[in-house]
Amino acid sequence: MGAKVSKLGFGCMGLSAYNVSVSDEVGIAIIKHAFERGITHFDTADYYGPKTNEILVGKALKHLPREKVQLATKFGIESMGPGGLVINGTPEFVRSSLEASLQRLDVDYIDLYYIIRVDTNTPIEDTMEELKKLVEEGKIKYIGISEASPETIRRAHAVHPLTAVQIEWSLWTRDVEEEIIPLCRELGIGIVPYSPLGRGFFAGKAKGDISSFLGMFPRFQGENLEKNRILYSKVEKLAEKYGCTPAQLALSWVLHQGDDVAPIPGTTKIKNLDSNIDSVKVKLTKEDLKEISDVIPIHEVSGGSYPDALKKYSWQYGNTPPKKST
Repeated sequence: MGAKVSKLGFGCMGLSAYNVSVSDEVGIAIIKHAFERGITHFDTADYYGPKTNEILVGKALKHLPREKVQLATKFGIESMGPGGLVINGTPEFVRSSLEASLQRLDVDYIDLYYIIRVDTNTPIEDTMEELKKLVEEGKIKYIGISEASPETIRRAHAVHPLTAVQIEWSLWTRDVEEEIIPLCRELGIGIVPYSPLGRGFFAGKAKGDISSFLGMFPRFQGENLEKNRILYSKVEKLAEKYGCTPAQLALSWVLHQGDDVAPIPGTTKIKNLDSNIDSVKVKLTKEDLKEISDVIPIHEVSGGSYPDALKKYSWQYGNTPPKKST
């Protein structure tokens, strides 16, 4: 049922979305370097850029053996309007999005195709049935979903087995541990944590200047940031004990959550990429994991994970209407 991916993946979003984009040359070099260091799982989406991230990843793939790469992309955001994101999970949109992604990436198939956010107006069964057809046609190998409620995951999985659930999971975002993670394990679905370094917080963003993009997120604002910096200093101290950087400790903590967990940190710098890859070498016991968790008590993290305007797209609200019986 599951795709085989490298233990550590690479999230490509930051190469051409939401911050200062890197040049194609730099982006391709980073992706090639990641592959040379053993990363084979590359994650993008049609909305990153928008669209330019897939084009960049497609160019990079020309330098890699396609059959050795697990290429993941996502669909579902039709546009950004005054009322927020327009999410579309209709069968027609599923198919047209996939065809457009194949073209931009310049590939014959996608290894892992995700529903990026749940369309709360379309029964998940309708979306999944179209995705199932695309699997049967050989255009995608595996299906994933991101930010979906437990009920939606269960209903989607009943139509066609889900291979991965992509969700935010890190030292300071652990609300998925109560329901989502146990459900994935019950159903045999892989877990792909995004933002495993807390949007770069544990990779040093806690100390530096906050970009305008990061400044949207409550945890990086004003008093929240000051309080969260105190937590970061505790992680910094603990990292010294383990002989690694705070980023490596935070990433290793995620990696040690199970063999079914494959995080996708991203970066625009080769040195950070190498550092992330070396986090695989940090060995932690159960006691170590508890010690690290205890340094960041969740009730002490200041601010929500998302700004209010984006909260409604998170997994807690990712429900769809029931499928009407015909």
